[in-house]
Amino acid sequence: MHTSPSPHFALPLCRTAAVVALVLLAACANTPPTATGTATTAPTTADPATAPARPTGGSVAGQARTFSTQLATYTSVGFDAVPGWARDDFSESWPAFLGSCKVLNGRGAEWKEVCERALKVDGKSTQAIRGFFESEFSAYQIRDDDRKPDGVVTGYFEPEIAGSRTYVAPFIYPVYGQPEDMLFVDARKLPAGSGTVAAKVEGRNVIVQTGLNTRDMGAPGLYALDLSAITRDTLDRKVRLRIDGKRLLPYYTREEIETKGAPNAKVLAFVSSATALYEMQIQGSGRIKLPSGEIVRVAYAEQNGQPFRPTIAQAANGKPRSAVKVRGGSLELTLDDGDDEDTGAIDNSVIRTRGFTLARPTASGAVVVPGRRTAGAVTGSGIKDPSYVFFKESTSPAGGPVGAFGVPLSAGRSIAVDPRSTPLGYPVFVSTRTPGSGAPMQRLTIAQDTGGAIRGAVRADYFFGNGQQAATNARRMKERGQLWILLPRGLAVAQAAVSGAIRTRGGPVGANLPQCLVPTEGVCVDD
Repeated sequence: MHTSPSPHFALPLCRTAAVVALVLLAACANTPPTATGTATTAPTTADPATAPARPTGGSVAGQARTFSTQLATYTSVGFDAVPGWARDDFSESWPAFLGSCKVLNGRGAEWKEVCERALKVDGKSTQAIRGFFESEFSAYQIRDDDRKPDGVVTGYFEPEIAGSRTYVAPFIYPVYGQPEDMLFVDARKLPAGSGTVAAKVEGRNVIVQTGLNTRDMGAPGLYALDLSAITRDTLDRKVRLRIDGKRLLPYYTREEIETKGAPNAKVLAFVSSATALYEMQIQGSGRIKLPSGEIVRVAYAEQNGQPFRPTIAQAANGKPRSAVKVRGGSLELTLDDGDDEDTGAIDNSVIRTRGFTLARPTASGAVVVPGRRTAGAVTGSGIKDPSYVFFKESTSPAGGPVGAFGVPLSAGRSIAVDPRSTPLGYPVFVSTRTPGSGAPMQRLTIAQDTGGAIRGAVRADYFFGNGQQAATNARRMKERGQLWILLPRGLAVAQAAVSGAIRTRGGPVGANLPQCLVPTEGVCVDD
């Protein structure tokens, strides 16, 4: 937030970050069909002289019919096979795409040329914009590592909660900025295994020392890092640490922050509800309304590196009200077609957010705030999720909150994705249903955010904007959906799939597939 990366939840994590009013327009169709069209050449509606050159060889968008990563398989389809493509109003997504171009034009020749040509397109003409995408891009349907086309589409929004700049009842829950004592290490540069290694600290970065043993760890400037305590599966590949004597430990959990405080983090504001703050952390951004009426806008800054482990609410039959699965260090949301709960009803015993139905804490009490005298016993918020999001004040009071990609989000046209399978900034066509009514919702969106709760190949999280209608739509949104990513023709992508290979959870047997679709993207880099 998600996201911002809101990748924690926004939700960043981050941003890795957090991770946010619009009634979505429905296109005319029935169920989101499975596109099984073969690879075709997209209609050429632009001047051929201005179309990008197509290199030969390798896995190249526009040439490769199918290619795979560890998480997904991508199959080329003609634009006429994408449900709802011909009916979408592309002028609604054009500002979001141009916003992404401000970043993407520095990501290589393909994107630079595409974004330069985009500036010549009539942004008010749906036909001109559609022709631009069909000429410059190739469409690939995303399937998960079991080659299933269906996934889950949820929603998020930018919440507004009451708060104060000063610590005074009932405003007793701090909204923290990024801690100054948080250290980082690249998870890809950590040795395999669960032993203890020596490491140095250079600024905010932790550098693992090779060729040293445990006897060397007492040397000046060296710290012991126990790899068995590390959570490596973060969206941005970073592990968050802190110094404790001569040891490097994972950064504090939510419970530790609430009962010991975060002495090295600035308090941006105080709010009256621990659960409202938790939801804002999951959304990845928010607005804090002060008693004077002033609005303090906050965006995702960092996350404590702990895994997202929310307390899922239980249904009357004792089963979880949100179908989830644990894969490695991540928690993935799955669609429960048998869920008969009334998602439109008001239920104050649960928190509906980003497709999860979470149990509210049975009791919320005071938390420690460094430098403040706490009234009564310190019991904590009662929220058991170990993950915790830190914020920063947003400098842009207008427009949408800034997502993980670094550009303002557009209500109804920005989505949060898993950047390992869907690179940030890229156009993604989504076919799903409108929350509540069930009417088809098929539209071009731009992947501009992430979130710790947004994991999986066929997984998207719509940003609905802010306000009560946006909150209602976002909380109700949990639908089956399919995704098609648009790739600039000529862009180098993951290796081609091995024909006839046996699939397992993680890719074809014997194939050393990359983890990321595009290996040069900032938050998804394969060494």
